Amino acid sequence: MTSPDSDGLLAEQLLRLTRRVHRIQKHHLEQRDLGITPAQSRLLRTLAHWGSPPRMADLAERLEVVPRAVTTLVDGLEASGKVRRVPDPANRRVIRIELTDDGRKALGELRAARRSAAEEILAPLTEQQRAALGGLLDTLIDGTPVRSC
Repeated sequence: MTSPDSDGLLAEQLLRLTRRVHRIQKHHLEQRDLGITPAQSRLLRTLAHWGSPPRMADLAERLEVVPRAVTTLVDGLEASGKVRRVPDPANRRVIRIELTDDGRKALGELRAARRSAAEEILAPLTEQQRAALGGLLDTLIDGTPVRSC
């Protein structure tokens, strides 16, 4: 069992790591000069996982933000040609958001930037340490305790 002090230390370490990951990813994005903010990047990645163009309300729900925030993100991405608003074929009053070819190219660059950032962050770890970290992160993400033998 862990003590409250060690849990507090772990929480602080996780927060510091999260900030470092964001800082390094932002740096790698800026190096590629895509003109995409981290929030816009998240919206593009979310769009890429949709089977058909979603409504803005769907994006807001998935991103866990207010619809107005999605409107602002879409406005910026539309202005740069990465997404477009299209009418819903079944209901012309509904607007859907789809990736453009430029948006798909940007996604490729974003993936490359994220890989570069991950390589930088994980560089000090051995393969065995990376495997252990991956297992621990899966456990934390799933919220299921690992059973000891």
